[in-house]
Amino acid sequence: MAKTLITCDCLGTYDLDADGLSQASGLDVRAPCSALCTREIDLAAEALTSGDVIFSCTQEEATFTALADELGLAPPALLDLRDRAGWSDDGATKLPKMSALLAEAQLPAAPEKTFDILSEGMCLILGSPDVALAAADQLKDHLGLTVLLPDGSEVPDTRAFDVITGTLRRASGALGRFEVVIDALRMVDPAGRGPLTLTDPRDGGTATCDILLDLRGESPLFPAHEKRDGYLRADPGNTGAVTAALLAASHLTGTFEKTMHVRTEALLCAHSRAEQVGCTRCLDLCPTGAITPDGEHVSVDPAICAGCGACSAACPSGAISFDAPPVDLVMQRVQTLAKAYLDAGGTAPRLLVHDAHGAEMIRLSARHGRGLPADVIPMELPKVGVFGHAEMVAGLAAGFASVSLLPDRAADLDAITAQAQLARAIGGAETVQIIDTPDPDALSDALFDETVPAPVATPVRPLGTRRQITRQAARALTDAPVLPLPEGAPYGAVLVDDSACTLCLSCVSLCPSGALGDNPDRPELRFQEDACLQCGICATACPENAITLEPRLDLTPQALTQRVLKEEEPFPCVECGALFGVKSTVERITAKLEGHSMFGGEKLRMIQMCDDCRVNAQVHSENNPFTGAERPRPRTTDDYLSKRRDH
Repeated sequence: MAKTLITCDCLGTYDLDADGLSQASGLDVRAPCSALCTREIDLAAEALTSGDVIFSCTQEEATFTALADELGLAPPALLDLRDRAGWSDDGATKLPKMSALLAEAQLPAAPEKTFDILSEGMCLILGSPDVALAAADQLKDHLGLTVLLPDGSEVPDTRAFDVITGTLRRASGALGRFEVVIDALRMVDPAGRGPLTLTDPRDGGTATCDILLDLRGESPLFPAHEKRDGYLRADPGNTGAVTAALLAASHLTGTFEKTMHVRTEALLCAHSRAEQVGCTRCLDLCPTGAITPDGEHVSVDPAICAGCGACSAACPSGAISFDAPPVDLVMQRVQTLAKAYLDAGGTAPRLLVHDAHGAEMIRLSARHGRGLPADVIPMELPKVGVFGHAEMVAGLAAGFASVSLLPDRAADLDAITAQAQLARAIGGAETVQIIDTPDPDALSDALFDETVPAPVATPVRPLGTRRQITRQAARALTDAPVLPLPEGAPYGAVLVDDSACTLCLSCVSLCPSGALGDNPDRPELRFQEDACLQCGICATACPENAITLEPRLDLTPQALTQRVLKEEEPFPCVECGALFGVKSTVERITAKLEGHSMFGGEKLRMIQMCDDCRVNAQVHSENNPFTGAERPRPRTTDDYLSKRRDH
């Protein structure tokens, strides 16, 4: 049974073609209501009881949810057609855009992966005595408190909460699992009569807590501290900020669900090999410090990860990928929006990628301003940084004329700009723009004033990994065989200085992606460009400094096959004739050692032998340092019998 779309034109403030939308989407689209959330609420109740429905209004979500609860039914699915498509100063038809938004809404949502964080309310307060002790006095009935005062502070005569003195050396962790290290730590000794006394100071004292309340007025303890769950920081001179922090702290007790934003595949990671550091893209971008080196790969602390998505967009191998929602679902959403728009008769759609802050800007622009143009399709993501160059290029190849990104104030603009530059290098200079404004009117103006480039003539919707999708999409967008890319791109070639390379093959043994290989039958260095991550481990490990990297995207079939970067003739063993080693290397070493006192005669000849012949010659040579004394003759039964006869 097909789903039913219940529409409402909100007191006739926008046009909605129910028949056209039904034909384009294949759904049962009812004729528009006028006031579904008020005087026609009975129609909403009737629709809820009739089956699987979608309401085309998100503004009154609370009203429809409460109605469903009264009827003992599950809340309905909601789709915002009014703000994102209906309310607009653009007089063009909105049918293709509404069809696209409806098609996207029917995609299955991926289940969100979460884990539990337990906070028992153990709170450590940092700050000067006047502020920290006053805060503790207000929180003592709600949390288990410890107050850390600066070294030398006077300790109050109270046991309502714990008071210690010292100097905070470092802090780590997040909500439910903070750990601090304190130097010159002194604790209250509760025994004895008279004023409370303190223990002798000691360095390196450790403590754990669930909540950190920082009222020092100094630098934050963590990078991107506002994204660190459980870390509350306020200016001690700002009474309002301190009050807000105290209120927030009092509510951080219990079990909390934390979203697992990314998933990792350690075997794909190109961070390092044999202590040679290669790719550090995710480490350089992570604003919270959730990503740390862990041997040859990196690890992500899900309790610290804030889900900005920059690591997923920049990872060249897919070792880290965003999972809330998964990358493949984002790709599917992009392709579904483009296809549904074009199938409904639209041409040259534009994609606007935004987050929750951008969604509010769109609503404000729709209600009070010009709204969005009819050809601009909004797509909301948890963070704009999730949308990397692969997703942008996939959108252009799917039929979007351009992609606009609307980051909020907290987004890492440098990381988003780097991905946009890479997408422009692949898809065209005018195809991707970043709209960096908090003003809804400026957003509308930028979209209405944009010069829309021509979309791809034949849209494609490739599948696969982000690298595979990028390559296939790029081939649809350009006829150029090779595209130059900006520095730091995850695609490119390895260039080898033929005169410097000795074919030691150190690069082959360390290449994490297998882009560099050898030939077991001949001295050769081979390279497959589409597998190269441009991690740089090969260049770092090369003892001859013979390797350099060239960022580019080779779209020819040759990039998918191995080609020889360096080859030489093998050397024939002077003893058995078997081919081994590199002829030029053996001859060079022989020439350098000729005349050396330690390599006279047969020893110099051994360098020109294969492994088997060299071992054999060594064993049978005179003055062999490994030669032992002559083995005694084994005693036999005859020896024992003859000895008896002699006696």
